[in-house]
Amino acid sequence: MNYYTSTLLRSQSIEAAREKVMNALQNEGFGVLTEIDIQATMKKKLNKDYLPHIILGACNPVMADKVLQLEPNISTMLPCNVTLRQLENGDIEVSAIDPVAAMSAVRNDRVAPVAAEVREKLNRVLQQLS
Repeated sequence: MNYYTSTLLRSQSIEAAREKVMNALQNEGFGVLTEIDIQATMKKKLNKDYLPHIILGACNPVMADKVLQLEPNISTMLPCNVTLRQLENGDIEVSAIDPVAAMSAVRNDRVAPVAAEVREKLNRVLQQLS
């Protein structure tokens, strides 16, 4: 089982791709709680050069509430990460964690249907980008 799904965006900047991703997330009820700029962080902390790479910590409050009611310590696995990464050829790869794979470590059968629902929402986010 793969731990993520992804799609490629061609012929656009990471900023334009980020805007598209943010809109698609919003369409599926997600907000972005955190944003990490890997390129800037690695330059500052390690003086290493990276291509543009952003991690968005996406949260759908309705889904988060459902799963927290079932398994309070699931908060250690929230929010869902969605990443934008510029490839060497200039394309932008947008990837989203597969919540079903991530939550498979949780020993609570009631969590699986919620993870599947979040997976569907994140897959629709990626489909909106194509």
